Amino acid sequence: VQLQASGGGLVQAGGSLRLTCTASGNSIRFNLMGWFRQAPGKERELVASITTAGTTNYADSVKGRFTISRDNTKNTVSLQMTSLKPPDTGVYYCNSILSDTKTRFPWGQGTQVTVSS
Repeated sequence: VQLQASGGGLVQAGGSLRLTCTASGNSIRFNLMGWFRQAPGKERELVASITTAGTTNYADSVKGRFTISRDNTKNTVSLQMTSLKPPDTGVYYCNSILSDTKTRFPWGQGTQVTVSS
């Protein structure tokens, strides 16, 4: 599976963006999927996840502001981000989650999100 994230950009604090992860090569419908971000100088962290049944989970830092969803007919996972803050700045990636430290697929090219104050 190849993963391609898109939808990033430059936005002012308080703004919104919608990211989309498109998978190709095979279906991701039976995978636990997550959105990750890597801020400058920091390790990549999981910010949101969604199970095959649609159950979602969020990092405390984004809870109430971000919404993850999936469309199995399109083989995509999306992340709606609202009330963006400068600490949300980073490169955003999606992947299938195997465990706390492991992901299933090769990392694709992420999408840059920059939030200005």
